[in-house]
Amino acid sequence: MGDKKLYRSNNNKMICGVCGGLGEYLNVDPTLIRLIWAVLVLAAGTGVLVYILAAIIMPYQQY
Repeated sequence: MGDKKLYRSNNNKMICGVCGGLGEYLNVDPTLIRLIWAVLVLAAGTGVLVYILAAIIMPYQQY
């Protein structure tokens, strides 16, 4: 599998790159991750807090 690490994306970012980084890590379209995140925000309201925490914890990808 290799050295696969979770980073915030520099290429697929709209706000902080969290969804883009998750999409790259999971080999999924980042738009799908953003839609799931939006549903979580609207359904439970905790998605905003989780996104902020992920943006703080996840480092940017170093080239």
